[in-house]
Amino acid sequence: MTIVRAIDYHTAGEPFRIVLDGMPEIKGTTVAERRIFAQNSTEIDAFRQLLCREPRGHADMYGGFIVPPDDDGADFGVLFWHGDGFSTACGHGTIALGVWAVTTGRVPAAAEGVTPVTIDVPSGRVVAHVRQTAGAVTGVVFENVPSYPVARDVVLQTSRGSVSVDLGFGGALYACVEASALGLSVEPEHYDALLGIGREIKWALNDIDLAQHPDDDRLSGIYGTIIFDDLGDTADGPHQRNVTVFADGRVDRSPCGSGTAVRLALLADSGRLGTGQTLTHDSIVGTRFLGRARPVDPAGKPGAIIPEVEGMAYKTGEHIFTLDQSDPVGTGLVLR
Repeated sequence: MTIVRAIDYHTAGEPFRIVLDGMPEIKGTTVAERRIFAQNSTEIDAFRQLLCREPRGHADMYGGFIVPPDDDGADFGVLFWHGDGFSTACGHGTIALGVWAVTTGRVPAAAEGVTPVTIDVPSGRVVAHVRQTAGAVTGVVFENVPSYPVARDVVLQTSRGSVSVDLGFGGALYACVEASALGLSVEPEHYDALLGIGREIKWALNDIDLAQHPDDDRLSGIYGTIIFDDLGDTADGPHQRNVTVFADGRVDRSPCGSGTAVRLALLADSGRLGTGQTLTHDSIVGTRFLGRARPVDPAGKPGAIIPEVEGMAYKTGEHIFTLDQSDPVGTGLVLR
């Protein structure tokens, strides 16, 4: 009998399942190496399937395995997973991990003020700055790896006509396209069409030269498509609404943390988002992140910023999952 203990959160509506124990060792000296090991291990991948698939999960489930950090500079590491495999970045998951680490005492925190929770992820080192008031978590700012534009106005022929796509990196590579160019808007009634065209764009661009990471091939490929509505400007800065279709047709319910990092980089590079301004970034379900861009100058990454994405995560349950070895459904099923 396999037994796995987990705790679940949602960040702006998007689930995140944190696996506490019951896992075999995931080998490697860095989190990036452990991701490769997990991708090539049928034993580790069986746990991902068990926790993602029905009847214990669903098509758009997301979560993470806690692993050792790369070195003493981080509090812990995490391997992010979803229905199609193991991702390199996850902003909503980082926010959830920050809340979990502080509320469980994994990272000691004062009852008042901000506590940094430093986490090693496959794309680098990120920080969840967890704010507490009177001992209660009231918000988290996710500080991502340097994020930057990759390409502008990539013309692509799609089933909905010719569109211009921008590419950006925020721990993973995303393609961005305005919904109106596709004859759509980011509304729940367009969910099926948004999912379909988002998946089509991702796979059409996934293997082009621009989608190959120049420094680390493990970060290559288009992770997702960000389809957005531009809602104009507030007194503080741009206001946009998006849906992110990631992996092989998975839909983020939140405004997408690493995707927000990409939007920040592209908006800052275009001059639309100034220093000190805020991107109000809404999701398809009406939840919200606030984003700000801090200038940075890494070699060979023009237009790079350090993104700061503010949101909140809420605990939804604690679970003990089991797998009876005689169960014919095994590690689960997928209908979609």
